[in-house]
Amino acid sequence: MQSELRFSPAAERNKQPIVEILQNVLPASGEVLEVASGTGQHVVHFATALPGMVWQPSDADLDNCATIAARIAASRLTNIHAPIELDVHRLPWPVNGGFTGLVCCNMIHIAPWSATPALFRGARPLLAPRSALVLYGPFMEDGRHTADSNQDFDQSLRARNAEWGVRDLLDVQAAAEAAGFALQSVDVMPANNRIVVFTPRAVAAVKPDD
Repeated sequence: MQSELRFSPAAERNKQPIVEILQNVLPASGEVLEVASGTGQHVVHFATALPGMVWQPSDADLDNCATIAARIAASRLTNIHAPIELDVHRLPWPVNGGFTGLVCCNMIHIAPWSATPALFRGARPLLAPRSALVLYGPFMEDGRHTADSNQDFDQSLRARNAEWGVRDLLDVQAAAEAAGFALQSVDVMPANNRIVVFTPRAVAAVKPDD
């Protein structure tokens, strides 16, 4: 039953503000890969609000994948594929290319920094031209936290795991550019979060691997 599924209050609060941005940055149809789908609350909401899109949820945690699958089944939506196990560090990713979008919410600050460049490297060959890679979460800007609450959150993350932490947008942008992406937009979201949108540059402009 849906009431017995794992539940994230934060995901429930932010799913609608996120989807309102997605409606503007994603095309009306196509296939979107969601990385780090967590409890599946986001992808079910996104698939409901954007019925022209087909959604591919994924997560590195098999227990999360089971929760996502159960939530999809409870929703009875037909535009969501079964979740797949996907660790951004394991390249190439176990999916085919041609996605018209990629969405990743609240992952890069609860993962080692290496997950951020890995996310962009793994995504680059899978995204169609003029597609959008969308990140959601807290960010530092120009080396500063955007709110005292974000600073407190950052400290709590680093206390739990020294490799975690709120990332500086300039560092994330540099990782994106190294993998062949260009920054398109930054939207201010509730609770001092941001949505950051990148798009692939032309293949000829992509930097070769070192």
